[in-house]
Amino acid sequence: MVMHALDRKLLRDFVRLWAQALAIAMVLACGVAALLTSFGTYQALGDSRDAYYERNRFADLWAPARRAPLSLLPDLAAIPGIRSVEARIEGLVTLDIPGREETAVGQVISLPASGEPLLNVPLMRKGRLPDPDAPSEVAVTEPFAKANKFELGDSFFANLNGTRRELTITGTVLSPEFIYTLGPGAMMPDNEGFGVIFMPERAAAAAFDMSGAFNSLTVGLYKGTNEAEVIDRIDALLERYGGTGAHGRDRQISDSFVSSELTQLWTMTVVLPPIFFGVAAFLVNMVLGRIVALERAEIGLLKAFGYSNAAIAQHYLMLAGLTAIVGVLIGWGFGAWLAHGLAELYARFYDFPYLIFRGSWSVYAVSAVVGIASAAFGALRVALRAAGLPPAIAMQPPAPPRFRRGFTDWLMTQLHLSQPAMMILRSITRWPIRAASSALGLSMSVAVLAAASFFNDAMDKMMETTFGLANRQDVVLIFTDNRPEIAIDEVAKIPGVIQAEGQLTEAVKLRHGHLTKYVGLEARRPDADLSRIVGGAGRVISAPPGGIVLASRLARQLGLAVGDTVEVEFLQGRRETVTLPVTATIEQYVGLAAYMDFDALNAIRRQAPQVSVANISLDPAHRAEFHRTLAEMPRLAGTAMLTDMRRSFEETIQQNITITATVYSVIAMLIAVGVTYNGARIQMSERARELASLRILGFSRGEVSFILVGEAMILAVLAQPVGWLAGLGIAWAFTQGIESDLYEIPFVIVPATFARASLIVLLTALVSALVVRRRIDRLNLVAVMKTRE
Repeated sequence: MVMHALDRKLLRDFVRLWAQALAIAMVLACGVAALLTSFGTYQALGDSRDAYYERNRFADLWAPARRAPLSLLPDLAAIPGIRSVEARIEGLVTLDIPGREETAVGQVISLPASGEPLLNVPLMRKGRLPDPDAPSEVAVTEPFAKANKFELGDSFFANLNGTRRELTITGTVLSPEFIYTLGPGAMMPDNEGFGVIFMPERAAAAAFDMSGAFNSLTVGLYKGTNEAEVIDRIDALLERYGGTGAHGRDRQISDSFVSSELTQLWTMTVVLPPIFFGVAAFLVNMVLGRIVALERAEIGLLKAFGYSNAAIAQHYLMLAGLTAIVGVLIGWGFGAWLAHGLAELYARFYDFPYLIFRGSWSVYAVSAVVGIASAAFGALRVALRAAGLPPAIAMQPPAPPRFRRGFTDWLMTQLHLSQPAMMILRSITRWPIRAASSALGLSMSVAVLAAASFFNDAMDKMMETTFGLANRQDVVLIFTDNRPEIAIDEVAKIPGVIQAEGQLTEAVKLRHGHLTKYVGLEARRPDADLSRIVGGAGRVISAPPGGIVLASRLARQLGLAVGDTVEVEFLQGRRETVTLPVTATIEQYVGLAAYMDFDALNAIRRQAPQVSVANISLDPAHRAEFHRTLAEMPRLAGTAMLTDMRRSFEETIQQNITITATVYSVIAMLIAVGVTYNGARIQMSERARELASLRILGFSRGEVSFILVGEAMILAVLAQPVGWLAGLGIAWAFTQGIESDLYEIPFVIVPATFARASLIVLLTALVSALVVRRRIDRLNLVAVMKTRE
């Protein structure tokens, strides 16, 4: 193969500029890696979920009821659009696990007498499903078995409707309904303290007094079916049997969390990579612009030899293209490794039986096209300018810039600045666009770092509000049904209980116009100390007797404001509807809830004061006695250990934040290195003669170095406020993209976050500039001072 002169020049230039090219390529690689990681993980998680749902026949609808007869099933199956319908029995039970001090909670789900269910088919991992005629055999979810070190044939005890029964494990399973397994009142999975128990239908019916009846319905729909119409017809049939409202996958807890995670990954895909590609385009433009300025004579000579404008433009575009290809290859390697690792992390966090990681070529192709296009975009204008140079003019030295003394010169004189300081400021003010571009590039590194660190501040705010101010209890006891308030006196007598308070929670449907929302309506005494309503600025408030208090996110979804009225339809007991004014809205970061005064809610329900939950402050010294008592306690559906939950939540979040902060710190530093190093190298090559003149005139190395490093650092300092504002914008975009019914990330960034981001970027910029500064020591003053003709 014959290599043309321009090709040899291209390779020579690329090798000569390897350090600058590598700095640009690394920034580009960050963009490619970010795109591959976020989109690759998004695709892997979505594909794994969809395949799991399809293979194990994940239901489309769920419909809980209090007690509906099995004879209703033909009517339900006859609803147009329903493909399959399955009745089952569900219930929460407390578990006594040998060797475990704390009480665990189990969710019992019945298995049909025929064996395998029609919908939500459990995936066998080990052993077998229980014999339909064996009342004490069960299968449990695999994470629960592993966390408690259960083997096939092991046993544990369950409090089934007040009866203590020993259950034997015959198999372990995974279920598409429990990819993300949350116990009652939990915020994070606790595989050791909560498990799903699959029990034969006959045994479950006997345990929960459900012979000939069911309390849970799962439904599969034909494609294209109007889900809302089917839900209305199911609700109409189940209303008289205590139906609390059928719902689709959007309200299924596990699916909601997985879908929310997918939304978060998509937000990252949209927000982050464009920043890296934009900075890479800017760097290519900056470096290539300076190369063209230095090679004017060579460009003129090439044209004199007959090279066309297109060949000249193509030459400089290919130089940018080579840099882009290196960046893309590095990004592919790093991104594939990171996406694989992240997907496997998700697979461990979520209970997927398999992970489909296709590594689709289309993602690689898109990332390569976008990466090369961003480099081409940065190089295009410079390449066209080089192609447009007339040969005669190109072969002449560039005309020196014309400067006039202005206000800034007068001001610098009045301030009696040193000569090096005046040279720095003159360089910045006389090339304002170049200086602004460099500052903008550096601001992006500050923005990335501030936006990534914002999660730390947001989580602190969430933890403080959710656990420090609102939920201060150690334990929550959930009763199987509403009990008279006097039950709290009995709870207070349990060993270890320091303080016990009651709370009533009713399942309701809120309606405002055509907008509806299913939520829990909570009520507690105004003087409640353990579980409180927290309003703006962390202020504790009480729900007034005449109205309802809504989470502000819930109010927005229903189009409500303070002073409006909302219809409240109760879904349990007497299914009545009342209209209440909205008296206040509060910031609530986890879940959606509405609040009422305790006496007012009981009065509306025309009942003596009742509670459904007991909030407890516990003496740690009596934990063992406390849990031994709970294991024997009747009418207890479950417990939530908030102290353990809080600790687990903090540890998990802190681990994730540390990983995220480390990755984004490296990325931000790469941007800072790319911008500062390239900027300083250009300054060095442009002003080598000027700096050498200063050395000959008697300026010390320190003073000459100060000119080079000082300008880079002034631009880095000027970049900080812009970076802070951009970081705020990116953080805001994250909060908007992540918001869901499950949680909301508060938009909070404390000053220390900005300070940390600025410190890292400034130090990185200083080190990068000092690396270039070393070339001043090696300047050959004689060679530099020779005039090029």
